[in-house]
Amino acid sequence: MSSHSNDFSRRRALTGGAALAALAAIPYVRSVRAQGRIVVKAGDQKGNLRALLEAADELRQLPYEIQWSEFPAAAPLAEALNAEAVDFGPIGDAPLLFAIAAGTRIKAFAVNRSDAYGTAVLVRPDSPFKTAADLKGKSIGTNRGSIGHFIALKALASAGLKPDDAQVRFLPPAEAKLALTQGSLDAWATWEPYTALAETAGHARVLVSGRGQWSGLSFLAATDKALATKREALADLAQRVKRAQAWSYQHVPEFSAALARIIGIPVEAARLQFERRATRWIALDDQVLADQQRSADFYLSVGLLKQRLDVRPTITLV
Repeated sequence: MSSHSNDFSRRRALTGGAALAALAAIPYVRSVRAQGRIVVKAGDQKGNLRALLEAADELRQLPYEIQWSEFPAAAPLAEALNAEAVDFGPIGDAPLLFAIAAGTRIKAFAVNRSDAYGTAVLVRPDSPFKTAADLKGKSIGTNRGSIGHFIALKALASAGLKPDDAQVRFLPPAEAKLALTQGSLDAWATWEPYTALAETAGHARVLVSGRGQWSGLSFLAATDKALATKREALADLAQRVKRAQAWSYQHVPEFSAALARIIGIPVEAARLQFERRATRWIALDDQVLADQQRSADFYLSVGLLKQRLDVRPTITLV
């Protein structure tokens, strides 16, 4: 086992709240006062992270400043991380792997697990498709390297089909939804809140859900530069996100309303995607590593990775 692996094993127990809180304590505040306020450039997907923190009132009295940038999906967020236009952001396990394999210098520093149902392959309500096997020879829209791409390939594999047994077209969420509703796509592989939006609007139904197909893991990932220069701020933010998540499930109606308002979607869709995800922030432990390695190995098996990726160096503690 490498020295990195030994180091990870020795320190992974420190991922609990007490360790992160300790890292974000008084010595950090003193360093901020000495050097001036740190600015953390936060990337977000569809406003979900900012909505969570704002609704739970976790953005008050920050010992640093946050500049927010919003992205419609993981791929443009990953591009921003690669360009160091943002310091960190939320990203699913599959797009994280895809970005790292492409050379993006980022690492995951916090992880959550959610119900995978809403990461799904959608079809129109009147579609004759009943199972994943019906996707053979059909067109599926999704973002390249996204968790939607991953679930599309997993759905095909579950029916004994290969990636080239369907026509995967790479489109951003808004374009893919339009193409599906207009009939120029047979299916759309996407994630929340897009799944809930399409369902509650009557535009689509779930053909294949992510349950049994996807680990449900999503991460907060930061650039190597940010981890080197803003590590304490990232540790503090991770703690705030965890507290906000706990608050949100104690205040479902209030949070659903706030989420709908902040990200601009109907309350019905906001509450549906929030409640069924049942997100839990967990430790970066050996189970997470094993699940992430399985995802990487699946990408290798379908040709999206050219060589095996060891996931251990892609995860760090703050």
